Amino acid sequence: MTGINWTKLYKKYKGMWVALLDDEITVVGYGKTLKQAHNMAVKKGYDHPIFTRMPPHLGPMIGGFLL
Repeated sequence: MTGINWTKLYKKYKGMWVALLDDEITVVGYGKTLKQAHNMAVKKGYDHPIFTRMPPHLGPMIGGFLL
């Protein structure tokens, strides 16, 4: 099993909330707030997307904490 590469998503949506389809790649909504991402997804007809927030910057992580 391979991981999902979110490099392009991160570059485009860093610091934003993103609504994704079940494939975890297709973006159906985004915004500075979760509500904005949700509203955009619903407007496009997707009532139950997967939500994640792209970090504002990338750094080394140990035990869930950015260094």
